[in-house]
Amino acid sequence: MDGDRFPPSLRKVITDVLKQQPEKKIMCGIVGGVSNTNVIPILIDGLERLEYRGYDSAGVAAVTPEGISCLRRLGKIEVLREALEENPMSALAGIVHTRWATHGKPSEKNAHPHVSQAAIAVVHNGIIENHVALRAVLREKAYEFSSDTDTEVIAHLVNEQWKGGGSLLSAVQNAVQELEGAYSIAVISKNDPENIVAVRMKSPLVIGIGKNGNFVASDVSALISITNQFVYLEDGDVADIYQAHFVVYDKTGKKVERPIKVSDLSPEDVSRGGFLHFMQKEIHEQPDAVSRVLDGRVKDGKVLIEEAFGNKAAKIFARTEAVQIIACGTSHYSSLVARYWMEMESLADIPCHVDVASEWRYRNPRLHSRTLYVFISQSGETADTLACLNMVKEGKPEAHTITICNVPESSMTREAELTFLTKAGAEIGVASTKAFTTQLAALMLLTLALGRTRGMTAKKEAEVIVSLLTVPEKLREALLLDGELRLLAPGFGKKEHALYLGRGSEYPIALEGSLKMKEISYIHAEGYPAGELKHGPLALVNEEMPVIAVAPNDVLVEKLQSNLKEVRARNGQLFIFASPDVKIDLDEGTTVIALPRVDELVAPIVYVVPLQLLAYHVAVARGNNVDQPRNLAKSVTVE
Repeated sequence: MDGDRFPPSLRKVITDVLKQQPEKKIMCGIVGGVSNTNVIPILIDGLERLEYRGYDSAGVAAVTPEGISCLRRLGKIEVLREALEENPMSALAGIVHTRWATHGKPSEKNAHPHVSQAAIAVVHNGIIENHVALRAVLREKAYEFSSDTDTEVIAHLVNEQWKGGGSLLSAVQNAVQELEGAYSIAVISKNDPENIVAVRMKSPLVIGIGKNGNFVASDVSALISITNQFVYLEDGDVADIYQAHFVVYDKTGKKVERPIKVSDLSPEDVSRGGFLHFMQKEIHEQPDAVSRVLDGRVKDGKVLIEEAFGNKAAKIFARTEAVQIIACGTSHYSSLVARYWMEMESLADIPCHVDVASEWRYRNPRLHSRTLYVFISQSGETADTLACLNMVKEGKPEAHTITICNVPESSMTREAELTFLTKAGAEIGVASTKAFTTQLAALMLLTLALGRTRGMTAKKEAEVIVSLLTVPEKLREALLLDGELRLLAPGFGKKEHALYLGRGSEYPIALEGSLKMKEISYIHAEGYPAGELKHGPLALVNEEMPVIAVAPNDVLVEKLQSNLKEVRARNGQLFIFASPDVKIDLDEGTTVIALPRVDELVAPIVYVVPLQLLAYHVAVARGNNVDQPRNLAKSVTVE
């Protein structure tokens, strides 16, 4: 709806409210289900498996003999569990939600589910962009709003349609026609004690087919303990879900069949498995994860291009004249490493541009038919990256696209022409670790595949493959530094600032190391090219600002050493992660962490691991919630 439809006085109210809206944030968690037994314990267990997404409140609504029962609490799911012990709830149909504040501060009144006139309850992920205008219309129809959220308009819209007669399905189908934005929703009504209606629009939602009922969730991990059979809804789909069956309708209202997919995720994948935190477990899973990237994709010193990238890949790579990589966060840093590789004359020797998705999509970039557009995302649902992918498809349909992703059946894997699955396994910790190293391995394979079409010698390809195949074992060696880094953590944890330095392909590793430190320890950390030290950052260096440097044994190490001497000259405390072949002048202000000896070309994949371990142990020493850092969540699915 458009504000220009309203009189000037009302438009002013709408404008004033819009100015008060807080920053849009991050995707929440939805679980719902219809079962032949009490569904509430199943839903709460599923919701706990989505805690990694981050949240500030949690709630449950169900259809009970008394009507819609709703319970919401600010804080963690355990607080909601305690409330349910005091106020038991039993039902065959219910919905639960973890909220990450977007519209309205974290509070019980803003927590989901939202209920309209004790008749309709809704949970929602995403953003309703026209909620202000809808709120104004609904208020004129005497609906009262008890929250500051955009979600509450959905409940009232469905109720308004439902009051006119007909099924919950038709009420939801009519209501979503009024919505603008990205959303996934699940709805229950007091008159339908064994029915849920769910909708997906630019926000992930899956149906889980269980033995005792059918379920819906924003992530398969929520339901993996009760089923491994899933239906992935597509944009515009509306699902009418009952205990024994479900029906899916597309955006035109036509009944459609969506395929049932069997997930290879297991309950063990989403458990800590004896580790203190998911992040710790995932750091230690990296040798096996990188092995899976290479397994079946290299043979006899060559990349198996079709097996790795798809049947059309060889022809597409042969006509590629440039590469544009688009990603966010950690995936952006893996892209920066790939740029060094792709532009090396001895490898792909191809122009490579790297952009942050949230910037690239709004700067009206020129699109080229012979550019290969590479989109990288752990989840395959990153909103800005997905928007860029769709922008390329719409603006230059003849251009070729490839997604490097960890999640089969994600939006990006379905939208891109080619897909490379990193096979990292479930990554639950918010701070990405094994996703990064598997992306690097995948990007090296892409570099080699492109290089073969551009004159790279077979000997060079074979040499790099040999180096890649040593990476899993080198990662295991790097993990042996765990104890040494744990001992450094308490002293490091007393600092409030840190500077990370790297040169060449290790500069992005410095960026990634600093990101890990700030994400989970809350220490302000910055990454810089070491050569830029004299152009500003050196002003910050003193005994209270530790400087972390990554020093492989490559052609730039001597220049890096001169930068480090400048740090010591100003009493800066140095922590140098170095190849054992690098000779460093030691003094009481310099700590050297000897890294595994590894080919410099693949060194970035190995050298990031000790930086992950350092950040992890510092965060633990500071008493932080490592897996759920404040203000962050795993999947950023709205702007």
